[in-house]
Amino acid sequence: MSTPTLKPMTSRTPDQLHIFDTTLRDGEQAPGFSMNPGEKLEIARLLEAMRVDTIEAGFAAASPGDAEAIRLIASEIRNSTLCSLARATEGDIDAAAKALEPARRKRLHIFIATSPIHREAKLRMSRREVLQTIERCLQHAAGTFDEIEFSAEDALRTEPDFLVEAMSCAAAYGADVLNVPDTVGYSEPGEIQAVFERLIAKVARPEHVIFSAHCHNDLGLAVANSLAAVKGGARQVECAINGIGERAGNCSLEEIVMALQVRADIFPAVSHVDATKIWNASQRLQRVTGAAVAPNKAIVGKNAFAHEAGIHQHGMISDRRTYEIMTPESVGAPGSALVLGKHSGKHALIQRLAKLGYKPDTEKLNQVFIDFKHLADELGEVNDADLVAMMEGFSPSGSRWTVLRTELRTTAGRQPKQFARIELEHPSRGRVSDIASGDGPMAAAFAAVQRITGTDATIIALETRMRSTSTGREFVADISVDIDGNTFSGRARGPDVLTAAIDSLLFTLDRGEAYGRADITEQQAAAAV
Repeated sequence: MSTPTLKPMTSRTPDQLHIFDTTLRDGEQAPGFSMNPGEKLEIARLLEAMRVDTIEAGFAAASPGDAEAIRLIASEIRNSTLCSLARATEGDIDAAAKALEPARRKRLHIFIATSPIHREAKLRMSRREVLQTIERCLQHAAGTFDEIEFSAEDALRTEPDFLVEAMSCAAAYGADVLNVPDTVGYSEPGEIQAVFERLIAKVARPEHVIFSAHCHNDLGLAVANSLAAVKGGARQVECAINGIGERAGNCSLEEIVMALQVRADIFPAVSHVDATKIWNASQRLQRVTGAAVAPNKAIVGKNAFAHEAGIHQHGMISDRRTYEIMTPESVGAPGSALVLGKHSGKHALIQRLAKLGYKPDTEKLNQVFIDFKHLADELGEVNDADLVAMMEGFSPSGSRWTVLRTELRTTAGRQPKQFARIELEHPSRGRVSDIASGDGPMAAAFAAVQRITGTDATIIALETRMRSTSTGREFVADISVDIDGNTFSGRARGPDVLTAAIDSLLFTLDRGEAYGRADITEQQAAAAV
């Protein structure tokens, strides 16, 4: 085989780790995670704001919709390299080139399987035929893209000598990035580090060519393997927000970035991703896909910065570094939370009551603490609404409003609409009712409530659940809302899901209103001074 002229790529800082995000390709192709072009563009904007180096926007040859999304993203994104996946065929390469035409900087990501099981069962190719395909396709792609990345699919189950040969062939014919995918999440950290060290030592390549790791999470080792690859010499990691991807998912962007940042003392490379944008991107992806992360998910789970045990809470109150190795602010999260549950002590209860404006005397505090422990045993977690109810001695929702009546109606037709009629009672306003429409019964009910109360809030999250009690069953609703850029949360219980949800919203709106009044009072006092 003749050796073509090698071209230089953009110069790289030796110890910079390049972040290659595949949320919109590998992540989006997983069952239940499909996004339309507009949603993919929205996520791409967040990735660009996060300073991700390369965004794999899709697989142009997979469908007209994927090609359209890539072209849409390529027309707008300017600060990140845009990439399309392609099989080792001329048709796929041409489709990628066409979709990426508007991009300021474009990358082709071409792959072919190299492992014995894939060569024999899927490709029905010999080693020589695989090498010939790599040569032919890279020659076809030459001059069309700013960068070319080559992936040896199922690299970790490929014979070591043939993997070196395939990578050397790709580098000789123009590949700028050599990606080593653990396609089925088969490897472990010690093994994968050794693989990268061997490839770096043995693969013939121009100086600018770097190695990349793409680790799947089938054994729960994607992040650990990616970090091991970095120690082994990889200078690009392929990952996805929230770790989404085929089967058990990919290496999580948020975890790899923060592991490198927190443990910069032991890793030889660091990314330049703006970690303060991580939380927002994670939350937005969850809303777009409808797939929530587990509460205990590292970095972005709702419990990532939450503390319930009394001894932990005492430590956090004294110095947050006792139990937090990074701050929630460092990833853009709202803040640490001392969760009030059955393991909590008086220190956390006193602090939470103070934030709600209560400073009970010793006798009152002791009684509230007893009631709090009983309720924590019953509910698992005690929310602000429950504490307000204990202190004030009124309804569990903690709101000045009382729900008198809820009525739902759906119109008939090809595009049915949801309507809700809500009747509330207020100590000074009396009985008030209103009707509103929405995308669903809950949305319609919330719209009616906001019309009645005259508030404008954005619902961030709503969680409802049913629980058994000694007298039957009840429903619990937890809600988070955004009011004028501030986040408020609340909980309520009720005989049905709708009543519980409305009560939780009413309590939270009351909190927002009280916060606004306090803020205005503080501003007036400052002005007077």
